[in-house]
Parts: sequence; C-alpha cells; structure tokens
Amino acid sequence: MTSETAILAGGCFWCLEAIYNDLQGVQHVESGYIGGHIDHPTYEEVCGKKSGHAEAVKIEFDPELVSYAEMLDIFFHIHDPTTKDRQGNDTGPQYRSAIFPLDDAQRAAAKAAVENAASLWSDPIVTTIEGGKWWPGERGHQDYYARVGNSTPYCNYVIGPKVQKFRKEYRDRLKPGVAV
Repeated sequence: MTSETAILAGGCFWCLEAIYNDLQGVQHVESGYIGGHIDHPTYEEVCGKKSGHAEAVKIEFDPELVSYAEMLDIFFHIHDPTTKDRQGNDTGPQYRSAIFPLDDAQRAAAKAAVENAASLWSDPIVTTIEGGKWWPGERGHQDYYARVGNSTPYCNYVIGPKVQKFRKEYRDRLKPGVAV
C-alpha cells in the first residue's frame, strides 16, 4: 500500500481529525502544530498565541483511494476559508486556514485548490500556503472526538455538526462502517 502525507490547518484540529478519520483512503490522522517559531510547542503556548503555530492535522493517505487534490477539495468544503484567524467562535492565529505542502507538486496543487475554492465562497479566500516544521500534539489531543464523542459542549455544538455534514455530503467516500 502506498502512502502520502498532507498537512492542513482549518481551525480546531479536533474537527479536521474527526472528519478525515472517516474518509476512505485515510490511514492515519495526527493532530499537532506547524508554522510557528518555537520548537516543541505546547497546547498552552499555541492557544496563548505565543508560538505562531497553527493547530493542524497530518494525514497519511493512500493516493490510489483518495488524491491530494481530493483531500484539498474536501478541506475547502469542511471549513470556512474566508475568515482570517477564525473558525466560528474560535479566534486567533492558531485557527488560521493554511495548507502546508511537502513538495513542489503539493505546492502547485495547493495553489490550484485555493484558486478553485474562490468559486465555492462569495467572500475572498484567505487560506495561506506555508512551510514549517511539524510538531505532534500532546497525547490527550489525539483521536479526541473518537474518544469523547458529543459528551462535551464543544464537541456537541461544534465538532458533531461538522462531522454529520461531512458524512451526509461525502457518504460515498466514507470508510466502511461509518454511519451517516
């Protein structure tokens, strides 16, 4: 089985992780931080806006089942790429919309995806294309929604509705056993 990696930031990493974990072809999703200026950032430093990092997900996927371009298309459908440093009530640079390409081919695909996303949204796209070193998030942030479901208000009101919307819109792309 072949594997590629995509790194995306689109608000809270728990939301992106929960959605991409349901996508057919995705092998593993890790929540973490990228795009900042300090090594080994902690959640508190990132949320305290001291590190410059974005909350992001590193997605390992099988390109024979889902392409990088498809990953980006889904990305632009599951978050709001028109609000700078904000997703819903979550505000700050750690919640920015950004793509972190790992090579020239991904950079070209990211540029094309940003241009294509303009036709989906009435406001200008603010998604940036950046570089940076990946730092895994703390253990408690991994598989968060899978572990707690809708048992917290944040999960119930923010993550749950995004996951349900994704499952309905992409029902033909879900892993076997994922309920719509």
